[in-house]
Amino acid sequence: MTHKIEDFGRNAGKIWETLNSNGPLNQNILIRKNKLNENEFYTAIGWLARENKVCKDGNMFKLGETNLNDKIGENAGKIWELLNTIGEIDAEYIHKLANISKQDAYLAIGWLAKENKIKPKMVKPKKPKLHFKLK
Repeated sequence: MTHKIEDFGRNAGKIWETLNSNGPLNQNILIRKNKLNENEFYTAIGWLARENKVCKDGNMFKLGETNLNDKIGENAGKIWELLNTIGEIDAEYIHKLANISKQDAYLAIGWLAKENKIKPKMVKPKKPKLHFKLK
């Protein structure tokens, strides 16, 4: 499921282009302009933070040297450790097992995706679910 990682990168590119064209914007506007859901938005921001391309000023996101690394990096470490210990985890439960917010989990997933350290996998019981594991 490499295309999921490509989706994360593509969404990061969309946000970068939007911020480059419009200047600082808040989360709701970025989500609306790029037609993303919240999880897609957070993985894209995590990806851009790992690239050191986005920062947050109050409730506004803008291009620039990131000020998000410490928290996202720490949470990425927690998720990496979970995946290393447990193996494959349903995306819906990662934040609970890591004891972080869902938002922080998706930021960290974007970070790990940019580092090429995770591998998404769709599991198809009755309803397809997204799982993550280490590469």
